[in-house]
Amino acid sequence: RSRMLLSRRNQLLLEFSFWNEPLPRRGPSIYELRSYKLKPGTMIEWGNNWARAIKYRQENQEAVGGFFSQIGELYVVHHLWAYKDLQSREETRNAAWRKRGWDQNVYYT
Repeated sequence: RSRMLLSRRNQLLLEFSFWNEPLPRRGPSIYELRSYKLKPGTMIEWGNNWARAIKYRQENQEAVGGFFSQIGELYVVHHLWAYKDLQSREETRNAAWRKRGWDQNVYYT
């Protein structure tokens, strides 16, 4: 493996308390991992905004988990989403933007 590996980094992550507990999905799914680097000192403010925002994304059960770095590179946040297929991903994300309040919460993050 060392001939194929360019770099490696490790993180120890904790789950956000406002996010659902990660559960296995039934059937085939496409998983999307989104990672964000926050400005130092903004984790609490960011978390408070996402605690409100995640409520807009619960109806389709696409939110798998939200995590933040505890050890390793700090101020890093990860979201894990699951979608049936790429079409449902597009529809779900577009539907969130049509909900009143989603844009206001996401704007500050």
